[in-house]
Amino acid sequence: MTAPGLTRTPTTTAQTEPSAHIDLETRMAAVEAAMTIRLETAALTVDVNSAHIPLDHLDLPDVVRVPVTAPPHPEQLRPYPTPVAALLQRAAGRMETSGWCAGGTTDETGAVCLYGAIHKEAPTDSLESDALDLLLDTIRRRFGPSVESVPAFNDAHADARVPLRLLRQAADRAHTCGI
Repeated sequence: MTAPGLTRTPTTTAQTEPSAHIDLETRMAAVEAAMTIRLETAALTVDVNSAHIPLDHLDLPDVVRVPVTAPPHPEQLRPYPTPVAALLQRAAGRMETSGWCAGGTTDETGAVCLYGAIHKEAPTDSLESDALDLLLDTIRRRFGPSVESVPAFNDAHADARVPLRLLRQAADRAHTCGI
């Protein structure tokens, strides 16, 4: 029922379901165009709303504050109580403080690889072997069974970021498993 004087326009299937005839790529292009317009509008709004702020006396240290020292990593606050977890935790701490290297267990500056860090921190050969086995298993869970060894994994990276992260994950895993 319509109000007097108003007519109702009949709707067709083509008007209510425009996406039924448009392929995915066309719809994605339309969404991208709409987002581009929204982002450009937002950038323009920021420019207009901040145009009155004088920039001649604004200095970066007034805006950005960084801590004087980095907060300690949680594992540095409380050592793990189990032997393998504690060894892997100490090895991660050694790698953070001494530095990371590839192509050898240590380099001339004292930096260590994954194996070198564990070897230097291990009080016994059996504990070292257990820690290396757990670390290799952790690496293989993440990167697949094709990883040959801990040194091969270490040498395949350009920096310490991934090896150190996997060393910490292995320590957390050892702690969770109680070993």
